[in-house]
Amino acid sequence: MPFPAVPRVIYSRNPLDRVVCQLRFPPILRIESESPTSFQEAIRSEFPMFAEKIGLRVDVQLSPKQRPTLGPIPSLSMSSANKIYEFTSEDGLWKVNLTRTYLSLITTKYIRWEDFKHHLECPYAALIQTYSPPFFTRIGLRYINIFRRSQLGLDGTNWSELLKPFVLGLLSSTVSAHVKNFESSYDISLEDNESNVRIVTSFVRHIETNEQGLRIDCDFSTSKRKDLANAIPQLDFLNYRSSRLIQWVIEERLHTAMEPQVI
Repeated sequence: MPFPAVPRVIYSRNPLDRVVCQLRFPPILRIESESPTSFQEAIRSEFPMFAEKIGLRVDVQLSPKQRPTLGPIPSLSMSSANKIYEFTSEDGLWKVNLTRTYLSLITTKYIRWEDFKHHLECPYAALIQTYSPPFFTRIGLRYINIFRRSQLGLDGTNWSELLKPFVLGLLSSTVSAHVKNFESSYDISLEDNESNVRIVTSFVRHIETNEQGLRIDCDFSTSKRKDLANAIPQLDFLNYRSSRLIQWVIEERLHTAMEPQVI
């Protein structure tokens, strides 16, 4: 088991910057060829704001041998322009994106998993009823944590007192004060042998105050084909592993400063 079981908690001082759920499915061309009128009507009470955007995908033209060389940079060509239908809650804190290949739910105010699942129910049901995807090709749940010491009453505290040494690398060594930039990434398989988590840790700067923060971006996913009935149980599995992971990487001082409440 990659991450040990721990009591589930809710942090009063939540470090989450945003949470993203994405459900990918085989392309449904009808989503692009006609306006998503029925889908909008099904979710409009919760997501009344609407915008249509274009997502551009650029392909690199490789040599006939399909391998990189030390010669000129390969040319670029535009292969497609995909429509993104964006539905947003009135307060702007919740957003649904619909394209021909995925449905996503994004929030910048995550409180607890049950609340997030409640917001997912309506667009998920609308997707199934309106477009009937045959199955999901990828299920992802991404948690982006940004730790700012000033918000936690920890100004001046070294990162080595707040996060485990295996997360910090050289930041937990004697040269930590001289580290100007920092980024690490790991891909870890989970115990079901079909799911993974990609963990990317890096410094970030607050735009207004220039305060140094530390971001831990955890992208949990499975790319194994899943029937529609298995999507929510898979998300439950990924969510519980995220709770284990974040408590595994932080020290007790940071855990306490975020004011955990056992649930």
